[in-house]
Amino acid sequence: MLLHDTGLIYGRYLRQTLRSRFAMLFGALMPLLYLLFFGPLLTGLPLGGQGSSWQVLVPGLLLQLGLFGALFAGFMVILENGAGVVERMRVTPVSRLALLLGRVLRDATVFVFQAVLVVLVALVMGLRAPAPGVLIGFGFVALLTVSLASLSYAVAMKVRTPQEFGPLVNAVSLPSMLLSGLMLPMSLAPAWLDVLSHFVPFRYLVDAMRDAYLGEYATAHMLYGALVAVGFTALAVTVGTRVFRTAGA
Repeated sequence: MLLHDTGLIYGRYLRQTLRSRFAMLFGALMPLLYLLFFGPLLTGLPLGGQGSSWQVLVPGLLLQLGLFGALFAGFMVILENGAGVVERMRVTPVSRLALLLGRVLRDATVFVFQAVLVVLVALVMGLRAPAPGVLIGFGFVALLTVSLASLSYAVAMKVRTPQEFGPLVNAVSLPSMLLSGLMLPMSLAPAWLDVLSHFVPFRYLVDAMRDAYLGEYATAHMLYGALVAVGFTALAVTVGTRVFRTAGA
């Protein structure tokens, strides 16, 4: 029943997305711009870690894609509330968990597709990374998307208006980007900033993905990154489902 309901919701939203292919491609524009115009500036610079500058930059850009895209996913729920879509779903027997999972799995599909585009362009520009590491990176992007989209939808069910939702998302996204080392390794930062960054869960995902792009899989970074990604996803889906259930969405 849950799988069937999730498939129905997933298919509905995926079809909506496919009808707007330009928007799907446009979502990858910002990481591509960073890749094209910021990446060459790092070539040859000592970035405080192993591997090339592309192996440092590309994992961060992929997680940035999931971070910003998934956090703003809740705008769709706000629009649906205003149009009465959520109210109509409320009277159906569809599982509340399926209503959330169908949405977040659609988001994960879209952002992994965009991540593939970014990696393909990065390979042309000089990225060299083992295939298993790249696939592991896509897995981290998917988990990050599922977790953040779940929280985004939960918040959107509570605030109801874009004017409330936007500032909340910005208050989370910008510090997360700056403190997680998405653009540059936090090993380059002052000691106090490096310590502070360890309180941001995305820091562990970034470090794990960079190890994966180096072909180093049995590392502490990989272990911590996997634990944080899975644990954060489970917590976020639980919170999101509870909000959907109590809100009657």
